[in-house]
Amino acid sequence: MDAALEKRQVKRAYKLYAPAYDFVFDWIFHPGREAAIQLLDIQRGHNVLEVGIGTGLNLPLYPTNCRLTGIDLSEEMLQKAQDKVVELGLGNVTLKTMDATTMDFGQGEFDSVVATYTISAVPDPVGVLREMKRVVKPGGNIVILNHFRSPHRMVSQIERLISPMTVHIGFKADLDMGMLFEHAAVVPDWTERLNRLWTLVHCTCPPPPE
Repeated sequence: MDAALEKRQVKRAYKLYAPAYDFVFDWIFHPGREAAIQLLDIQRGHNVLEVGIGTGLNLPLYPTNCRLTGIDLSEEMLQKAQDKVVELGLGNVTLKTMDATTMDFGQGEFDSVVATYTISAVPDPVGVLREMKRVVKPGGNIVILNHFRSPHRMVSQIERLISPMTVHIGFKADLDMGMLFEHAAVVPDWTERLNRLWTLVHCTCPPPPE
């Protein structure tokens, strides 16, 4: 599928989801989101980026003594996140509408970057992971929580079959974790299957090539 077309489909899908997203997904995904934020090991004064912040469901999980930037492709989802920023009085949070494959940030700008339930919802997951690596300081944290293609052959075949349909509702069902990290030149140093659907991945950002 053409990347521009897929991007339009994703934006359209999440525009539709925005009004009811919190009601449907908050309690279901909360344990995984909490584990992902804890894995960042955020210290006072850290500069943190969340890719695909959506409606801001993760906002209450961050310590208020860090600087947090959240980006998302969907303006409708970000408006919900902005409402939470105001409601919670979070003066340390900045929200931006941005394509995660072409981030408007400098190299090594962040101490940590996280994407929860996001990497399979973007048209170019390899491009997004490469950008996540670019904007994190050497030695910084990259944390991803996502569904990846099952290692079980029968389940994997089903995921491959349904993926062309799931793209229309905003995510890929058959994203291969090994291929993603290999093509983005990022090496996971820790992974954990939270359940049959979700995998938590931690990477330490490597130094830039000499």
